[in-house]
Amino acid sequence: MDKLQEQFIRAKAFTIKKALEIYLPIRQFFYNLIHPEYSAVTDVYVLMFLADTVDFIIIVFGFWAFGKHSAAADITSSLSEDQVPEAFLVMVLIQFSTMVVDRALYLRKTVLGKVIFQVILVFGIHTWMFFILPGVTQRRFNQNTVAQLWYFVKCIYFGLSAYQIRCGYPTRVLGNFLTKSYNYLNLFFFQGFRLVPFLTELRAVMDWVWTDTTLSLSSWICVEDIYAHIFVLKCWRESEKRYPQPRGQKKKKVVKYGMGGMIVVLLICIVWFPLLFMSLVKSVAGVVNKPLDVSVTITLGGFQPIFTMSAQQNQLKDTSSQHFRNFKDEYQNNDSAQQFLDAYTYEDLTIAELEGNSNSMWTISPPSRENLIELLGKDGEFPITMALSVQRNLTLGAKAEVASYKHIAYLGNNTKKELLHLLNGTRNEPVSIPHIFPCYIRAPSTSEAKPVSQLYTDNKYKDITLYLNSTSTKDEIQGWWIVNQTDSCHSKPKNRTGLELCVFSDQVSPPSLGFLAGYGIMGLYASVVLVIGKFVREFFSGISHTIMFEELPNVDRILKLCTDIFLVRETGELDLEEDLYAKLIFLYRSPETMIKWTREKSQ
Repeated sequence: MDKLQEQFIRAKAFTIKKALEIYLPIRQFFYNLIHPEYSAVTDVYVLMFLADTVDFIIIVFGFWAFGKHSAAADITSSLSEDQVPEAFLVMVLIQFSTMVVDRALYLRKTVLGKVIFQVILVFGIHTWMFFILPGVTQRRFNQNTVAQLWYFVKCIYFGLSAYQIRCGYPTRVLGNFLTKSYNYLNLFFFQGFRLVPFLTELRAVMDWVWTDTTLSLSSWICVEDIYAHIFVLKCWRESEKRYPQPRGQKKKKVVKYGMGGMIVVLLICIVWFPLLFMSLVKSVAGVVNKPLDVSVTITLGGFQPIFTMSAQQNQLKDTSSQHFRNFKDEYQNNDSAQQFLDAYTYEDLTIAELEGNSNSMWTISPPSRENLIELLGKDGEFPITMALSVQRNLTLGAKAEVASYKHIAYLGNNTKKELLHLLNGTRNEPVSIPHIFPCYIRAPSTSEAKPVSQLYTDNKYKDITLYLNSTSTKDEIQGWWIVNQTDSCHSKPKNRTGLELCVFSDQVSPPSLGFLAGYGIMGLYASVVLVIGKFVREFFSGISHTIMFEELPNVDRILKLCTDIFLVRETGELDLEEDLYAKLIFLYRSPETMIKWTREKSQ
């Protein structure tokens, strides 16, 4: 037992010795990282943020490379169908959360937190990239180009983070990195940064949360807004010094016609954009939307329909360019018809040839038949309804799949008597129904089809004939209606029984532009032109109210006051921060003091 206990003590000592040999170098390595003997002032947060932004963009547009099924992981089609894949949502939120955590560590200047965050990211991302992702996508890492690009950018981020940890965070974080110089490049980038929705607000709130300050959130935002405004003025004043305008000299024509002419052209394009867009999108990039099914239903009164027929595939005839020219020549003396036909091409005209025999038996009940005969025998109005419907391919960009039209006419007494004899079996000839069939139909992208009134002679529709045919079986007599159009609708002679319907289909905008064309002309004016006009009007009006804060000859003193507030905040002089903020507010409340502060240094 003594020998065994001695061996156990030796093993324990050996284990502790080996563990310390491993632990102490690691501990010393991280201690040297967090407490370096000499630390050069460096700040690579901007580069780290840009690397994270590039990775964010790669995730959004290359999400298919990180999904299990590439066809089902097309994020653009999923978002257009109001579907958000769970994996995409998780990846985007994790990427955004790491950017927020990185910003918090940068503001708190916590090197230890950055080291822990770096270690977690390195192990987590390598485990996911080389072990989990290949199993999910069923593709090896060297076969996934998008994942390789994402990992390459992330490695750049790891290198920048390691360099930041080795050198330590800067002691002072003063203002936006875009405000370090006062030139046109910084000005345009800074204005673009402020135009990104919620980015300025999110940055201001995060800075307030993770920065030691005595200011309230509203006061903090006030200082940030003043600093941004003064920076823009400083950039313009520096540009005026670099490119001075001699006193009493008129503006050059290059400036007037270059800047002014460009603004004039831009404003004109905005005003007439909806008309130009709706005209060009149909004439240049329009897609022909031919009908797939054309149906006709005829109803006497409110009873069972007497005739139903559809035309599909081979019964829908396309027209040639020569046929369309001949069709236009028939209306060469009709200006309104020519104006309508000029808006269409031969590809937009489809002739539907419907069979004359109804495709369903007239299954009216005996009491309803007697009621119908009774109504036809009475004096008064008796309606006949002609219902037309045109079905299109909805995926091409039409707003509605079916466009329908219903025409109601009233039969005269002579026509009712002829129909009555036809129902009683005392008449063997068809009954003529005058001006009932609208054979020229315009099918727009909406659900409402319209008859083309410009193509009807004397504003009268075509005549049709109705005939009730019957056949006898062992148990009953079955009947069906035969409908025939007396005159042809186009230049070719009519040599068959049935109906001919000329359908003018409006071209639809391509799916890529459907989100704009779907608003229509008035919708574009309301949603685009008026909104842009509101912002333009704000730029041209209300200038007189901002002269006091815009026309500042020299903003160096105000800019220095803002940077002093940032400086004392970073050094922990919070009492002095309150005093300088009160001084800044007093300056903007006192016009006389503002005039003194913004004079040129020589004055």
